[in-house]
Amino acid sequence: MPRPLTWLARVLTVFLVLGLLLAGAGVWSVRASFPQLEGELKVRGLKGKVTVYRDKTGIPHIYADSPDDLFLAQGYVHAQDRFFEMDFRRHVTAGRLSEMFGSATLTEDRVIRTMGWRKVAEKELPLLSEQTRHYLDAYARGVNAWMARNGGFADRSLEYVLLRATSPDYKAEPWTPVDSLAWLKAMAWDLRSNMADEIGRALAASKLPRGRVEQLWPGYPYGTHQPIVTRGSVGERGFDQGQEPKKVETEPSGVAPATGALTRAAEAIRAVPSLMGDPAGGHGIGSNSWVVGGKHTASGKPLLSNDPHLGPGMPSVWYQAGLHCRVKSAECPFDVTGFTFSGVPGVVIGHNDKVAWGFTNLGPDVADLYLERLKDDSYLFMGDWKPLTTRTETIKVAGGADVRLKVRDTIHGPIISDVLENVRNTLPGMDALFEEQADAVALKWTALEPGRTADAIFALNTAQDWQQFRAAAARFEVPAQNLIYADTAGNIGYQAPGRIPVRTRGDGTWPVPGWTGEYAWQSTIPFNELPSLYNPPEGYIVTANNAVVDPARYPYILTKDWAYGYRSQRILDRLREAVKDGGKVDVAAMSELQQDSDNGLARFLVPKLLDVEMAGPAKDARELLRKWDRAQGAESGPSMYFNAVWRHLLVETFNDDLPEGARSQGGDRWFEVVRVMLDKPDDAFWNDTATPGAETRDDMLRRAMALAYDELNGLLGPDVKDWRWGDLHSLELVHQSFGTSGIGPIEWLFNRGPFPVSGSDDAVNAAGWNAQDGYAVSWLPSMRMVVDLADLDKSRWINLTGASGHAFHDNYWDQAPLWADGETVPMLARRDSVEKAATHTLTLSP
Repeated sequence: MPRPLTWLARVLTVFLVLGLLLAGAGVWSVRASFPQLEGELKVRGLKGKVTVYRDKTGIPHIYADSPDDLFLAQGYVHAQDRFFEMDFRRHVTAGRLSEMFGSATLTEDRVIRTMGWRKVAEKELPLLSEQTRHYLDAYARGVNAWMARNGGFADRSLEYVLLRATSPDYKAEPWTPVDSLAWLKAMAWDLRSNMADEIGRALAASKLPRGRVEQLWPGYPYGTHQPIVTRGSVGERGFDQGQEPKKVETEPSGVAPATGALTRAAEAIRAVPSLMGDPAGGHGIGSNSWVVGGKHTASGKPLLSNDPHLGPGMPSVWYQAGLHCRVKSAECPFDVTGFTFSGVPGVVIGHNDKVAWGFTNLGPDVADLYLERLKDDSYLFMGDWKPLTTRTETIKVAGGADVRLKVRDTIHGPIISDVLENVRNTLPGMDALFEEQADAVALKWTALEPGRTADAIFALNTAQDWQQFRAAAARFEVPAQNLIYADTAGNIGYQAPGRIPVRTRGDGTWPVPGWTGEYAWQSTIPFNELPSLYNPPEGYIVTANNAVVDPARYPYILTKDWAYGYRSQRILDRLREAVKDGGKVDVAAMSELQQDSDNGLARFLVPKLLDVEMAGPAKDARELLRKWDRAQGAESGPSMYFNAVWRHLLVETFNDDLPEGARSQGGDRWFEVVRVMLDKPDDAFWNDTATPGAETRDDMLRRAMALAYDELNGLLGPDVKDWRWGDLHSLELVHQSFGTSGIGPIEWLFNRGPFPVSGSDDAVNAAGWNAQDGYAVSWLPSMRMVVDLADLDKSRWINLTGASGHAFHDNYWDQAPLWADGETVPMLARRDSVEKAATHTLTLSP
């Protein structure tokens, strides 16, 4: 999100004072943009009448007679509730934020212009099916019909009233299909897999030898944390879950710790607004999904659960909706309910009348950083100096002069280490491995190649069985997701999709020299050779960003930077316990499992903490851990102390050895690093290089416990009985632009919270926080959904905030307290149920 917009301070403070003096006008400004929810509206472009039912949460169910009218109405309804969010998003994805917010957002614009998200989206449009383009056109007509009806600043949202004070000439442009497609680039960026790890390794290697760096990225623990797919391999007809694997060999990785350009690249990556994911640049992006077949459920039909872990925002990244043809037919095949993106037609995650599906981030390595050697306007490639491809971008700046940006590309992609003008340090030199100087870093990423993911959305929405679902998955190219499946006939399945590169050399874990030509992408993995499961004999499938398949049974490298399986194994263990001896699960049990807050490291770390000799008040605090059940509820005192100890253990143990960009933020990679180190009391990482002595494991455990007590004593008081995890592990919902203005009254208008939150990094209830900064929640389950394939009306869901993007609307944040308490609301789908629950009915007419 943009940096604090302090340039607004004087003008907006004056504006607010006037608003308070003219309270009546202030109330009018707030409420003027609230949408009409009852009666009838004439909407340009409709061919027939459309009915929009909303329940008390404001969630719309839209009924139409044709896909054209259905998606036009979806565009209209999205704009009613979320137009500023949509407008903001398209300015992000086009690198045009500075047109709205001035020079404060130039860094973000430079980075995104350099990557060219919008240009890629423009190239994608003609590649899509005619039908998809038709739906995108209809959606755009709906947004533009709303814009035509609501032309004034106050008619659109409170944000535009404030924006008018600083950018009076700003005018929102008509919506286009490319605006919708470009959002998929933001989705791909925030789910871009291991780029942060790739940079982290190289930055760490500027201070540490390779062996110690690789200790900080341990291998996946296949022996204790089960991958998603445990049977099958690639045969003559593709991936076959009955195929026995042959011996598989993989290529060793290369290393190129070229710190100067990599530091610039890391800064550039962190500068991009995190619209879906976590603001720390890759740490924490994950999700849970699992599906249980009918032999293990109370109803005899499958249950499907999903909770994607993304960054919090106000409003939530998701928008709940139902899209229904009044009479389902070949001409009008939609009857789908689920989570949408405002700005994009269709449903992204949800169910139709036959099929349900969910996503978690597969996390394949689809981006590589290439170190480049430059001379003037050329780059070195295989012994020849090739001309750089260049273009000049003009960035318009509200209240200032235009800024011109020169973008340079090599054969590998855009040079992303160029985009920060204030970076003056040059690349200090290549590692002895290459013995040559590198000058820049270029990015090769599958999302910078045009694709057909938009086709996949509509194909998923209309899929009626496993074969149609897989055909839809084949089009889901970027970002690659773990797709889970269930249908009303009782089948369950899993499919890995995506455009995943096959490299001629290397495994994608380190930046590589671009000038040799040895590390090229030679092809992509054929879709029919990607891992898949259908009705596995155990009767359930779990995905939680864990390894997809053991490399011993699979010939391709998907990635080596998985989540380490602490969440997935906890889910598996609890499911196995629930269904043993004929046990059955139901919707309530699935929802309860989503709330599981067990800390997977505690069973290894707590015994070591209890064994250390201690004195002073920290010894009394440690007693909280002695009978702790490892649950991390918001009311838990032991959880508060344990997580404080964990935070200080990471900072004290590793910060002295690592540069800032590679330091631990927490998460299950560090669970695994420390778990292994606990059995090595003299490991070099335990030693504090800033002191003359030689610290060991127990020294650092003792120090962490003491520092944790000191911190909590200062923040929560000396009585350990008063400590509660939720007192510090809390969520504030922050508006993506004005919520970081730095002006208290402005932030009060748009931000909500704080809310005490249960869970933690890599608990199933994964409410993450950054160990370098404190305990505030920075990523979380962005929504929760459980679909009951026996009776779709018994499904449950919850969004992080609410349906409305209008501050002070009843549905602006009404779901947030329910979300924080682990509650859900009915996910209705049948028309009679939708009509019965409706509190508002709006008719849209031609």
